[in-house]
Amino acid sequence: MEKSNIMVFTDGGCSGNPGPGGWAYIIVSESAGVLEEQWGAEQSTTNNRMELTAAVKALEALLSYDSLRAEGLTLYTDSQYVQKGITNWIQGWKRNGWKTSGKEPVKNQDLWQKLDQLTAVLHVEWRWVKGHAGNTYNERVDQLTQDVIASLKKG
Repeated sequence: MEKSNIMVFTDGGCSGNPGPGGWAYIIVSESAGVLEEQWGAEQSTTNNRMELTAAVKALEALLSYDSLRAEGLTLYTDSQYVQKGITNWIQGWKRNGWKTSGKEPVKNQDLWQKLDQLTAVLHVEWRWVKGHAGNTYNERVDQLTQDVIASLKKG
């Protein structure tokens, strides 16, 4: 069977920060197209928590796709916080007992630790993509995120 690449696009956001928030992801196979879309919301949260939640939820979903584990996996995020955090900053945080360089506790430590565990299993390549720049899948997860936030606000 020919190896195909798996692309994951994630987004998260809030109306106010903190405020009602949403997250979304899309899992796409180069050979088979869109495999899954998912989204969710929280009544009171932050932009960064929703960006991280989207990535965690997407990678958790990928664990159920046994056939995809051996394939190339690239996660696209428009959050430099997520991309730089998981590829650069996390090593220092772990060395420093989950403290920042300013000796403060790392915010969203629970989500960072979960993301770290998932990436150890799935071997993710992390890519930053410019938001609102015409990337079809990034635009789709942004729209799903905005829709779920709007549904929370309607009550």
